[in-house]
Order: sequence, then C-alpha cells, then structure tokens
Amino acid sequence: MRPAVKMQAELRESAGQGYVSKTDMVAALIRELIMTGDLGGGEQLRQRDLAEQFGVSQTPVREAMRRLESEGLVVGDTHRGFTVAEPDAGRVEENFQIRAALESLAASLAARSIDEAGIGRLTDLNERMRALAEDDPAYVEMNRQFHFAMYEYARSPLLMSLMRLLWASLHGGPKVLRTHAESARQHDEILAALRAHDADAAAEHTRNHILGAKHLAQQ
Repeated sequence: MRPAVKMQAELRESAGQGYVSKTDMVAALIRELIMTGDLGGGEQLRQRDLAEQFGVSQTPVREAMRRLESEGLVVGDTHRGFTVAEPDAGRVEENFQIRAALESLAASLAARSIDEAGIGRLTDLNERMRALAEDDPAYVEMNRQFHFAMYEYARSPLLMSLMRLLWASLHGGPKVLRTHAESARQHDEILAALRAHDADAAAEHTRNHILGAKHLAQQ
C-alpha cells in the first residue's frame, strides 16, 4: 500500500489544483484503496484508524464513507459500521466498456496533437515490447507505459486520472492474453492512425484493441 502522504500528493497533482477538501481527499484515497484491492470485499472500515492514517479528524472520514456508500463501494450497517462492498461479476465487463469508451476518446484527442517525437517514443516502446519473450514479466509494465505515453498527448489531466483508476482496479493492470506479436501488431495500427492524425481511426483501433482483450478473457 502506498503511503498516505504520497497518495495525497498524487491526488492534488491529478486534480490540477492546490486545494482539495478533506472529504474529497479521503473519499478519493479510500476509493483507490478499494479499487486496487488493498481494501478487500467485506473488510471493515474503522473510522478512527482511517482518520489516523490520513491525518484528519473522523468527520471527513464519516462524510467520505457516506459518499462511497452512495457509489456502492461501501456498505453501512447500524451495528458493524462500514464495510467494503463485495465485488459483483459485472464489474469486469463494466470496466472493459468504460475503458473502451475513455481510451478511444483519449486516442482520438491524442491523434490531433501528437508530434513526431511522440510517435518515435511510442514506436520505440512498441518495438521493445515486440522483441520480448512471451513469458517476460517486463511486458506488463511496458504495455502500461505505451498506453499512458499515448494518452499524455490527449492533454487531459482528468481523463488520465480516470484511466489510472480504471487500470488500478484491474489489480496490476489489464491482463495481456493475446500474444505479444499480436498486441504489437494492433499497436502498429493505432500508431499508423496517430501518425496520420486520423482521430476516428485512432479511436476505432483503440476500442477494438481493448474490447478484443475482453473477448479473450471470456474464452
């Protein structure tokens, strides 16, 4: 689990502002801990412990809990207090659909502004990924770098923040079930669209790339 101070700094950076209310901060931090699996389904959330961990009073923690309850992430009980909601089977499907929508939007925006240096950076990453053995554990991190390097060119801090949360909810990022060669080939298609500044094609190839992984996961 990342230190609370570091998580707070990242939250302020992603928000693009110097001030975040304590309730907003605590809600965001607990939300991320739930999405990343650091807080598991059914786990009891003790307000006093969380207040101490985040360096706040129990009031913003209590308000954050109510907000997260309205989002369906925690469950409130008169006797037990708040616990993390148990995950349901539809969450993975929902995550793929949201990723496909947001990441295709990001690719579309990136196609409008990416420069030759950006294309070169992505091409280099993709070629390094293509050369890795199928069982090389470095591929997962390099795949993440490729996607987020591309989405930087969307120039939308909010979009990047949402996508980081979505990837974190997959506990280590999306599982790459296709071969590395096929994944790199699909990246080639996205790169060609970016190089041509074709926003529609970049969005379509990115959407197909993500939803194709969903179909593999269901097999």
